[in-house]
Amino acid sequence: MKGIKKSQLSNFLQQVSAKYSLYVPAQVDGVTRFQKYSSEREPFLTANTQLSPKELFFPQTEQLYCYETHKQEVKVEELAASSEPQVLFGVRPCDMQAIGVLDDVFLGKGYEDVYYRAKRANTLIIALACSQAEATCFCDSMGVDPAFAPQADLMMYETEDGYLIEALSDQGKDFLQEFSSALEELRSEKPQAPACELKAETDGLVEKLQKMFEHSVWAELSRKCINCGTCTYLCPTCHCFDIESKTRGGKEVKFRCWDSCMYKEYTLMAGGHNPRPTKKERVRQRFLHKLQYMPERYGKWGCVGCGRCIDKCPVNLDITKVIRELREVEA
Repeated sequence: MKGIKKSQLSNFLQQVSAKYSLYVPAQVDGVTRFQKYSSEREPFLTANTQLSPKELFFPQTEQLYCYETHKQEVKVEELAASSEPQVLFGVRPCDMQAIGVLDDVFLGKGYEDVYYRAKRANTLIIALACSQAEATCFCDSMGVDPAFAPQADLMMYETEDGYLIEALSDQGKDFLQEFSSALEELRSEKPQAPACELKAETDGLVEKLQKMFEHSVWAELSRKCINCGTCTYLCPTCHCFDIESKTRGGKEVKFRCWDSCMYKEYTLMAGGHNPRPTKKERVRQRFLHKLQYMPERYGKWGCVGCGRCIDKCPVNLDITKVIRELREVEA
């Protein structure tokens, strides 16, 4: 199988970055995230990133349009939803699954978000199979193969001295042909998928949750949550946002920014009513969205088992433990 020797990886990335905007996992100011490639920054390939590549398609802050008023006239200027061709290198299977979930949200069910679509359509993704599972990983419980990402354009496998690479889409085949000079025949075999020690039993979970909206278990599960929103900002599938305005000169700019169902203000209505007044309702919404509403609407879990929320939750509100408790109580 064709591949890239580890000693030639920098050369390959430099060739790609000369033609495309190339994003690689890297350590930036003590945080691992996807960053535009630079020969001065070593790609971080030993584990998954702390921040997912979600922000490359759904930025934390994004301008939508601007407008200005003069007496009774309103002039609206749409901001172009354009994106230059880009390549994402080293996306893990769980994050690739999460991108598929975002595709369903922003491009499915008869609605297309033009800003998301422009970035997604101009992006080629090279996924990287996991060779080992972290203590907080449970992706195989959520239907993800840690060694394969079928939604990617190219699949890459780390071996002792290099990276095997194979095309999974027509765009991937064209990409390999374009950079064929950087590839060589490697005699290594594909590594086996690692097993996740952390598990979550999901069989029959959706059907059970459909009967548990008013269950007392939510008050108990939410007791230690502090509604900090860390889980939602780290989650690769969370997509709540708010739309705000900002005055720039004589123009008003409308932009959207990430928001969180963990915040009281997220559902606060103009008249003062809030359908989720306490953290019990907000915690319930988070877990029902991941484990019931998303499977019902899209046929996919809203959780991909990446373990980021488990790793960073300040009060250790572990979603795998929540699933276990939900399965144990009477519906």
